[in-house]
Amino acid sequence: MASKKRIYKVVFANQGKVYEVYAKSVSQGTLFGFVEVEGLLFGEKTTVVVDPSEEALQREFSGVERTYIPLHAVIRIDEVEKRGCSKIHPVADGGGKVTPLPTTIYTPVRKDT
Repeated sequence: MASKKRIYKVVFANQGKVYEVYAKSVSQGTLFGFVEVEGLLFGEKTTVVVDPSEEALQREFSGVERTYIPLHAVIRIDEVEKRGCSKIHPVADGGGKVTPLPTTIYTPVRKDT
């Protein structure tokens, strides 16, 4: 019985845009506060219909075996049946010219002495 290959759709925020990529492996990784995404999947280079946003992602991640995404930037991770088209979406509020600073997920606890 052949085992089912897992494919993950990872949606995360990066530089004022929302990235949607597909990967073979997603894990907690060894870097604290980061999600490890390995084996990025892109469409065939021989296809006639080409999506410009997928091409941009393919160029951006060319030569990358593994990438680490900050935990606070991850929007969603899904296990899917088959790979879809990787995309870059503009932020829903229009993006603007101001890039928000990442928020901390761990707030320090104030100890009164």
